[in-house]
Amino acid sequence: MKVLLTRDVDKLGHAGDVKTVANGYARNYLIPQGLAVVATPGAQKQAETIRRSEGRRQSKLADDARTLAEQLEQVTLVFQVRASEAGKLFGSITTRQIVEALESQAKITIDKRRLDIREPIRNLGLHSIRVHLARELNPHFKVRVEREALSGITENADLMLEDDVEPRAEEPVDEIETAETEA
Repeated sequence: MKVLLTRDVDKLGHAGDVKTVANGYARNYLIPQGLAVVATPGAQKQAETIRRSEGRRQSKLADDARTLAEQLEQVTLVFQVRASEAGKLFGSITTRQIVEALESQAKITIDKRRLDIREPIRNLGLHSIRVHLARELNPHFKVRVEREALSGITENADLMLEDDVEPRAEEPVDEIETAETEA
């Protein structure tokens, strides 16, 4: 089926292009989402108008994206995580965590699908994350992953465990003995 794209579609084409796609793809996705119309002779005549209007829309988005890109280039997010002695994380840093950190630390809101992370972050160190903002605008920002300081936490946790273990062990025993003597 031939369709005229009304918006840019990743891995398919730009607005105003006439493309041949599978019938189901056109009927079930492109047309209902408003990304394309059936390529009739009348629609093909409107292709140039669609290209111009999409070009204006893209230029406005590009201007907004440029200012956002300049802000992102300056950002370095810091994550404090637990890691092994070899520098491997216990778990990984996800795109959701990165987006939340961008919002809280840098006051920048980005959709997590725009982050280009080939592999999850599973090592300590400095990582570069690419963000797809517009056609040819892909700024990078830095994510520094550091080992969490556990020395003070483990000492306090050991003291808390020692205090908590004894009363918990004695209380159920007293309740059981009391229940047996009453019966």
